[in-house]
Amino acid sequence: MSRDKASTMDAELQKVFGPPVPELYEAAAAGPDASPDLARALELRSFLALTEEQVARVRDRVHTDMDPDRDMGDLSADKLRADAQWLEAALDARDSYRAALGELLRTMPPPGQLARPVRMAQLRTTATLSPSAAPAPQRPGAARAHRP
Repeated sequence: MSRDKASTMDAELQKVFGPPVPELYEAAAAGPDASPDLARALELRSFLALTEEQVARVRDRVHTDMDPDRDMGDLSADKLRADAQWLEAALDARDSYRAALGELLRTMPPPGQLARPVRMAQLRTTATLSPSAAPAPQRPGAARAHRP
């Protein structure tokens, strides 16, 4: 599972949130009081850890295939091309997750500072009409006079 695997951003997460990553997962599972920022950060971290594991698997497979002691007859250009495509896709995903997690951590409020809702000032307009500007009360059945 990706929460058990280390990621390259674990130290950054610990810097921002404090406790080590396993304790952060426990805090996020605490229920409705868990921080939404922590939940987002851990979700991105899980995706990153999984993607970094994929990068390592492809890298290790290529290293095994390219081992100097290996029979040259086993070498396949098609297989290496496919591995290169997999590696490129996994590296692109890893870079995207690292960037997204880094951006989230940079834009978060400092630890201990709670995000407060922004208060919007509501302007109120009040006006009073002078007695001469007020419309005259209507008599029942009377037609309304048009003003210029």
